[in-house]
This record gives sequence, structure tokens and C-alpha cells, in this order.
Amino acid sequence: MALERVSSNKAFGGDLIKFKFKSESLGGLDANFNVYLPPEAKQTSVPVLIYLAGLTCTEDTGAQKGGFLRDASAEGIAIIFPDTSPRGAGIDGEDADWDFGTGAGFYLDATASKWSKYYNMYSHITAELPEVIKESGLPIDWSKKSIFGHSMGGHGALTIYLESLKTNSPFLSASAFAPISNPIKAPWGEKAFKGYLSGGLEEAKSKYDATEAITKAKGPLKILVDSGTSDNFYKQKQLLPENLIAAAKSAGHSEADVNIRIRDGYDHSYYFISTFAPEHIQYHAKILKA
Repeated sequence: MALERVSSNKAFGGDLIKFKFKSESLGGLDANFNVYLPPEAKQTSVPVLIYLAGLTCTEDTGAQKGGFLRDASAEGIAIIFPDTSPRGAGIDGEDADWDFGTGAGFYLDATASKWSKYYNMYSHITAELPEVIKESGLPIDWSKKSIFGHSMGGHGALTIYLESLKTNSPFLSASAFAPISNPIKAPWGEKAFKGYLSGGLEEAKSKYDATEAITKAKGPLKILVDSGTSDNFYKQKQLLPENLIAAAKSAGHSEADVNIRIRDGYDHSYYFISTFAPEHIQYHAKILKA
């Protein structure tokens, strides 16, 4: 699984580099990702953040629009930007809808036979990508890792973080912008889970729903979430942050451990993300460099 360097751009004293490789998790398809290496990476291995983008996005969206690189450079932290789904699997119906199939992998491992060869973004993010990067020799310290994301990617970040707490290699913190917080009760989540998973919503409930998972998570947790009141998807009950707030509170997690902020007047866009991006990078930096 050798990495092929596709491009490189200098940014804030560091380097944003695009790579691709043949992904076993994604059925042998090419997988692209970007990695931002801060100036410190020229001398030593650095902590790392993984950013998971939302529906219709690619590995370029967060790198280009998120406003993360300046603060990552200042804090000496690498950021990895994976893609949001396999590309070019050729499955019937894969490109029929914007919120399912290409660009909408939902950060799960598919168990429905139609999708299970290719749609394994959970394994791609949590196992394959770190291993490929380790083998490449890129100067990243995987003992100091955290994860964040937006919308579908916020769902991915929260669920991957909470699931990792059961392992010997947990993510140290998670944050999210406008995450799909309770996807088994949201139209996007219902569509994804009924399509990708042979067990549908019941299968998703145990592993792919942050509101369900947080009730079973052992503290202390390190979670930061921002959502906006002018977000149309918030209004359409796709995000349901109030369900996550209630579940965290009922499970006894403090507001310091699970800090969920509803921002007045902000929407779902990267204008919203870039506004609070510095706070999210600094939140993770404090934990990663402790």
C-alpha cells in the first residue's frame, strides 16, 4: 500500500501534501487524502488530528475551506483530511442521491452485501490510513491523536472517538461542527443505515450513534460540539444536538467533559466552521500536548 505523492502546497510554514494509494478497505480503489505537516515536523514527530468532512465533500474541502492550517501550524499539530467515501465503485444506484453513495460513506463499515466490498470508511479511517501513514515514515506521533469533523463527519468523529475508548489505542479527544448527533432518529441516518447495514437501525444503534453510545461511555470524556440556530438542517431535525445533550446529562457526564454549544444565528456552512475553527484546534492542542 505504497503512498503516491500527488501534490504539495506550502502553508503557514508547513506543507499540505496530497497522497493516494490502493485501499484494501475500499475494495482496491484509489483513496486520496491530504495531510498538513506543521513546521515542527521537519525535526520531530508531531501530534495529529483527523478531520472528517460532511456529505458531498472530498479530502480537499476541509483543507481548503476550514481555516484550520494557521492554528495547526501555531500549535505544531498535523491534520489528516481523508475522503468521505470510496470513489468509482460502480455500484448500481451509487450516484442516484447526494446524501447516499458517493460522497456519503457515513464513516461505517457496510454489512449489506451490495455495499460491503467498498463502503468501509470506518476501517479505512481507524485502521488502514494510520497503518499506511506509519509505514510511509511521515513524522506523526500516533500515540497523540484526536479527531473532529463536520455534519456527517461530526457524526463520524464522535462515534469513532467513543468506540475507540473501548480499545488500547483511544483518541484523546473529539470535536464536531453541526454533527448528526442522533442519526438513528434523523432522516439522513435512517437512509444510510437502512441502506449500508444488513441489520439497519438496530445494527447502527450499538456502534454508529453518538447519542446512544455516550450513555454507555466511561468518563471522563473530552468532547466539544458547536451547532448553529440558523442551520437549516438543525431546523429540519437532522442534527438533534439536544438529544446528545440530554443523553450526556442523564449518563452523568459533566458539561466540562461534554461541552455542547448552540451558537445563535450560525448556519451549516464553512463560514460557521472557520469562525470556531481556532477554538477547536486549541481545544485539541491542549489535550494532545498535555
